[in-house]
Amino acid sequence: MTQIKPIHVIGGGLAGSEAAWQIASAGVPVVLHEMRPVRKTDAHQGEGLAELVCSNSFRSDDVEGNAVGLLHEELRRCNSLIMRAADVAKVPAGGALAVDRDVFSAEVQSVIEAHPLIELRREEIAGLPPTEWDNVIVATGPLTSPALADAVRTLTGEQSLAFFDAIAPIVHRDSIDMDKAWFQSRYDKVGPGGAGEQGEGADYINCPFEKPNYLEFHAALLAAEKTEFKEWEKNTPYFEGCLPIEVMAERGPRTLTFGPMKPVGLTDPRTGRKPYAVVQLRQDNKLGTLFNMVGFQTKMKYAEQTRIFRMIPGLENAQFARLGGIHRNTFLNSPKLLDSQLRLKAMPGLRFAGQVTGVEGYVESTAIGLLAGRMAAAQRLGSEQSPPPPTTALGALHSHLTGGTDAKHFQPMNVNFGLFPPVGADVPRNERKPALSRRALRDLASWLTGATAAAA
Repeated sequence: MTQIKPIHVIGGGLAGSEAAWQIASAGVPVVLHEMRPVRKTDAHQGEGLAELVCSNSFRSDDVEGNAVGLLHEELRRCNSLIMRAADVAKVPAGGALAVDRDVFSAEVQSVIEAHPLIELRREEIAGLPPTEWDNVIVATGPLTSPALADAVRTLTGEQSLAFFDAIAPIVHRDSIDMDKAWFQSRYDKVGPGGAGEQGEGADYINCPFEKPNYLEFHAALLAAEKTEFKEWEKNTPYFEGCLPIEVMAERGPRTLTFGPMKPVGLTDPRTGRKPYAVVQLRQDNKLGTLFNMVGFQTKMKYAEQTRIFRMIPGLENAQFARLGGIHRNTFLNSPKLLDSQLRLKAMPGLRFAGQVTGVEGYVESTAIGLLAGRMAAAQRLGSEQSPPPPTTALGALHSHLTGGTDAKHFQPMNVNFGLFPPVGADVPRNERKPALSRRALRDLASWLTGATAAAA
């Protein structure tokens, strides 16, 4: 019998460990490369696999009311090592799934080391992997080694991989008060994406300020509590084009009105006048369920963001799919650079997984590791693993990375129900999340059945 050639996984974090486990579970040998402790990072404390460097929480475990909880359940049903270890290491945390960091990491490492088809090598892969490695998953996270990041940058032609990742908040469309806001593009201009839901020249949702409430909003930005950069982030400068909204506000009360909040080319249809200032929201996904606050990247603490951004007319009851932030990160412009199998278009022997693909969060990184592992294993065995349906949490994340959003405006994302195709309009609002979850688990079961049949 011909010996199966191993797949190489670079990075022993959550995504890499999950990918290695999924590959081995499919009966394919895998070599897992982890550079710690040979080369340390600025964030990790030890050398264990799947070390949690930030919070010990995997967030909500509510399968019916929260997209993260749904993703937990989907991963469990897909035989996820990371979720198995999390369930072993869980500690009391109300409705959230939180873990003992040391127990969690030790559980992942013991399973990886005990598997006969997994070889763990402690070494740094500097630059691109050797050409004889024809099936590789890069799961190096937001702190990818400089040599590898530089090699990928050169290969793809992308100028920036490691920089301050400027993330603007994203709002659920159905939580915006359209009695105060309206659709319009500046000067009614039609963009390259074609017409929005309101027709040509109406691509943005506009939230108007009069001078008194704008000055109150400006003062709140100045007084807001801000997060501090970690020591290892401080040497990475801002881009002038993506300054935090509160840093721009510090330059004077009119700076924002000549910047992201400029009202030119816009007319409030209710008054027939140009507002003093405007917050624009741009459609963020093809479904039109999520809208991005244009130019509102921020260092403000999450509670402050929610409080202050609800001062914006039309956003008083806003529900945020994601809040803003700025931090040093390494990620690909995945919709531009990756194919549907998570392979680099410029070098198909390389797959990417985890945060480097442009997802945020432990569970989301695990999810992409799981998909990359299954896709790599299927390819090695002579078949192809189809992506999960976009109605599932796994599929919604995959779609976000591989074409569900405009590459020009691509930003890292947590899983949220705004990424899912909506259920029917006849479903009452308070029943939509459970309905989305039930549909997701039903469609996941069909996908898993098809994957099992294909493997057989």
